[in-house]
Amino acid sequence: MTTTIGAPPGTAAETAARIREHIVNLCASAEGGHLGGSMSLAEILATLYTRVLRVDPLRPADPSRDVLLLSKGHGGLALYAALTEAGFFPATRLDEYAQPGSEFMAHPHAEIPGVEMPSGSLGHGLALAVGFALGFRLDGTDRRCFVVMGDGELQEGSVWEAASVAAAQRLDGIVAVVDRNRLQITGATETIDALEPLADRWSAFGWSVREVDGHSIEELETALSEPPVPGKPTVVIAHTVKGKGIPFVEDQPRSHYAKLGERQHAKALAALRKGAGS
Repeated sequence: MTTTIGAPPGTAAETAARIREHIVNLCASAEGGHLGGSMSLAEILATLYTRVLRVDPLRPADPSRDVLLLSKGHGGLALYAALTEAGFFPATRLDEYAQPGSEFMAHPHAEIPGVEMPSGSLGHGLALAVGFALGFRLDGTDRRCFVVMGDGELQEGSVWEAASVAAAQRLDGIVAVVDRNRLQITGATETIDALEPLADRWSAFGWSVREVDGHSIEELETALSEPPVPGKPTVVIAHTVKGKGIPFVEDQPRSHYAKLGERQHAKALAALRKGAGS
């Protein structure tokens, strides 16, 4: 089985940069797309696919693979970009995005190679991860299930029901990653339904908690690769910036969904390339 562990240094950073360019290009399509919450995922997904996940792009359904669930389905553009960079399908397939009858929709479609579940209705991913992890235990494998969640999503009660079950069942094969960009579609999480003290909340539910800079590949790799505390699921709280890489939309709720015009598209790409060269 192909494993992404041990990829050459720098690969993840270069992959993150390409993921952001793909996202910007997709948001310049006729339909636009979820820009801000996809951009904040770039380093998280780049690190997972280049340094952590045991996956084989030539065998997406390999029975010994690790599983990644994108619970925050509005980050689907980032997932599509990460999958094409990992070799699951050619980049030309991204041109199908938002075309009539296309499998490439605003939210992930399970028919796309590498997509494990359709998502979009928030709050379901962690419960599905519990199911995967229980299945792995029954099979006697060391497979892991990674579930990427939004922070606004944590306002769903179903998340905390799943968190409780995961801890009670001692499912240390689960790694949840929270994209903690502090914004949701209607504003700041802390003014809508405050989540803090978030680390303490997860800890109180019986989880092992790791907090990192969600744009630091080194911190992410360490947090995502370290063995779990035996009998405890792991949550990585990744502090990020919504719209990261595009100064004119960074940390703004209006970046949630964007349809970039020609000038905005060019300006966004220029900002990304300037940032990559600095």
